[in-house]
Amino acid sequence: MLQRLRHRIEYALVMGLRTVVGSLPVSAAEAIGTAIGLLFYAIDGHHRRLAVAQLRAAFPGRSERDCRAIARRTFVHFGRALVTVLRISTLAPDALLASMEVEGADHVRRALAAGRGAMIYSGHFGYWELHGLTHALVLGPMSVLARPLDNPYLHELLERMRTATGNRVIYRQGAMRRVLRALHGNECVAFLIDQHIHGADAVTVRFFGRPAATTSALAALALRTGAPIIPAFAIPLDDGRCRLVYEPPIEPPAASGEDAVLELTQRCTDVLEQWVRRYPHLWLWMHRRWRELKTGDALSNERAGMRIDERRLRS
Repeated sequence: MLQRLRHRIEYALVMGLRTVVGSLPVSAAEAIGTAIGLLFYAIDGHHRRLAVAQLRAAFPGRSERDCRAIARRTFVHFGRALVTVLRISTLAPDALLASMEVEGADHVRRALAAGRGAMIYSGHFGYWELHGLTHALVLGPMSVLARPLDNPYLHELLERMRTATGNRVIYRQGAMRRVLRALHGNECVAFLIDQHIHGADAVTVRFFGRPAATTSALAALALRTGAPIIPAFAIPLDDGRCRLVYEPPIEPPAASGEDAVLELTQRCTDVLEQWVRRYPHLWLWMHRRWRELKTGDALSNERAGMRIDERRLRS
């Protein structure tokens, strides 16, 4: 009962915020997003400390002050991202397109011309939700892999937003079959690859020089189907608009089997890392990306990293 009440309150707050920011100028909506980000930076000590700790680990050459400043900007960014997604979800398709600029869309068009579909990937970086909405208007609807939200009311709202421009959402149950069907139909499928996972699908690659458990599904599917892998990133601009960037497809490795999956996953991770290094405040440092391996000590982490490098040299 209490959980259901909390879910309803959360939903009411989000819908109220959506109504407010949908009627405001961009600058006013962004100011609200900034305030939300700063509020959570002040009150959410657990995630603030986690973000700073991971920034220190990723950027050992940066000072404590720099890491705290980036963490603060990260909270502000995600406050603005929330407000921006809610505001843009109220716009008509023409107005949505007018708020975006697209770079590199021909990489996707050429991939689809080959007839094997395309796998678009990114991370929890920038305005990834807006990228999905706009992709459908520019390049046609795609399937998006996602995890259900714990709050069923917010889950339904987010699904309506994600599918508003024609996209489809794929959840874990039966995901492989639906992904293969989409690729065989020469469609795009979108993945996020920057969260810690465990289980049979996990491979360990280097992210900011540290071992990180990462999904192998993107690479394994690409090698199985021949579908190209295209990195995609959405960068907020100073004028309130957003730039959507598609990079050239990731070159597949010459290796085969498990080594090929590992190397291709590493190449995809390397591109994401380049973007995070360029815009560190746009990535979700509040997610615990690096976790101790089962052995739990620093030496085992170092040895795991050495094994990754050895496999890369062999490929």
